[in-house]
Amino acid sequence: MKPVAQMDLVTMNILENTMVSICREMGITLMKTSYSTIFNEALDFTCAIASPNGEMLAVAEFCPAQIGGMPLLIRSCLQEIPVSEIEAGDVLVHNDPYRGGLHTPEHTLFCPVYVDGEIVAFTVAIGHVAEVGGMVPGGFPSEATEIFHEGIRVPPVKIKKRGEDVVEVWKLWLANVRTPRYNYGDMRAMISGVELGSARLAEVVKKYGREVFKTNCSDLMDYAEARMRAELAEIPPGKYSFVDYMDNDGVSDSEIRIEAHCYVRDGTIVVDYSGSTPQVAGPINATLGVAWSAAYNAILHLTDPSIPRNSGCFRPIKVIAPKGTIVNVDYPAPEVGGNTETHPRIAGAVIGALAQAAPQRAMAGEGGTHLNFVFGGHDRRHDEYFACYDIEVVGWGARPFADGNDATDSINGNCRVMPVEVFETRYPWLTEEYTLRPDSGGAGTFRGGLGTSKIYRCLDAEITASQLTDRHQHQAYGLAGGAPGATGMTHYQAAGAREWQTMVEAFRKRSTSKWSNVVFKPGDRVQILTPGGGGYGDPKRRDPALVHEDLADGFISHDTARRVYGVVPKE
Repeated sequence: MKPVAQMDLVTMNILENTMVSICREMGITLMKTSYSTIFNEALDFTCAIASPNGEMLAVAEFCPAQIGGMPLLIRSCLQEIPVSEIEAGDVLVHNDPYRGGLHTPEHTLFCPVYVDGEIVAFTVAIGHVAEVGGMVPGGFPSEATEIFHEGIRVPPVKIKKRGEDVVEVWKLWLANVRTPRYNYGDMRAMISGVELGSARLAEVVKKYGREVFKTNCSDLMDYAEARMRAELAEIPPGKYSFVDYMDNDGVSDSEIRIEAHCYVRDGTIVVDYSGSTPQVAGPINATLGVAWSAAYNAILHLTDPSIPRNSGCFRPIKVIAPKGTIVNVDYPAPEVGGNTETHPRIAGAVIGALAQAAPQRAMAGEGGTHLNFVFGGHDRRHDEYFACYDIEVVGWGARPFADGNDATDSINGNCRVMPVEVFETRYPWLTEEYTLRPDSGGAGTFRGGLGTSKIYRCLDAEITASQLTDRHQHQAYGLAGGAPGATGMTHYQAAGAREWQTMVEAFRKRSTSKWSNVVFKPGDRVQILTPGGGGYGDPKRRDPALVHEDLADGFISHDTARRVYGVVPKE
């Protein structure tokens, strides 16, 4: 590793900021030209630049799960299609979780950057495609017991070759999904993004010259590594452990243990998941890429946010994820929920462990789920099938200096909520309620963030829905005496009925949080309550002025103010 003093820091920083800007432009292109709300509203994608050997050089501020999973994804793809077989104008695609992928819905596209006949980089986009076939519309079969239930898997292949579509690949892929027009438009958007990025980066490399570009990219990764080692060196050396649990896998009732042991020494950290539950029958197993990404995600949340996000900053972080466990699933077990539900629980366990060594950096547990409410049906207006992946938000954990964020996407997402107006325009639902949940944030000197309550009513068409979520039983943990956050819940109310029921009660499902292929009819309602974040510190030490402010805002009840915080509400 080159000493920082020998680096051209000016040129290196200019190139790094330029590459990040290119990644942002790729993302804007994807957002503006895509068809599905998961892209153009939720922004569930990530755009990056990689070196010819698969090292991530730069990435924009999109989904943390995809950012941390990028290096393994790229290298895995290049093992099957070597650089020597990639030509100008090629675009590669794959979504196979067992080839370095994160989960089945996320498709990764690669485009080479050629300058003077040489590949100097790749532009990359990872995007969550809303419909991938399989046993449920929307790609989250909560009752799946094998990977084949989860949808089509595409190994690394060329979807464009020398600038021309590979028609056979398009036909095969689109024949296996329910919404071929939307899938086609979303894939075109991703292709446009990586091709735009390739053209932009080629201009930059030509401006500075290939050798200057290569040298500064190498220096940039060394610089990020040095910065991360310096951050980790400030954490007292030692072994720190934490255990958290998931409710169930949707197929059995057994809770799932997530165990993290963090060994810190001399500016490095080893994250060892040994002791975690063996892989399960249901679809919440995590792939190796998820295990890596969750460790990276947790540590990035605890370190200086100005450290460049590239493969260099990951070098001091080593991950041990035993094969055949919940954190490194073995074929052919299902895994679609591992990237959305298990990732935040793994990251939370790592943060919980390191909170013992660096409490001033850590937050309490967060809601830890994306709620994953997916549905599909027949759009009578356009005489075609529709499918949607709807993301909801949770409360984040409180910190040593501030309350947790309310109604925020879980730690690995960074996605937006679809506006109610868009949701009701695109799909046959009416949103009757969308509010923050009072008392859902764990009490503390600093309060956990609030979850939400949302009620949908089915309108003029039958809708087939599924959900894969968690935290219906295990609360987000508090720290330093803070209370845990409230659990979530999903309720169903039949048209004309007055009582709300769980999915277990209404449809005899095994799990309240993980269920598949429930048919909603006109007038039926579904209510989704999202979990809150854990509190930080003794609730009795909370500033009474903040308690009164929470009362005025409706964030807590009068009973909570008196009983938990010891504050008498003003009349």
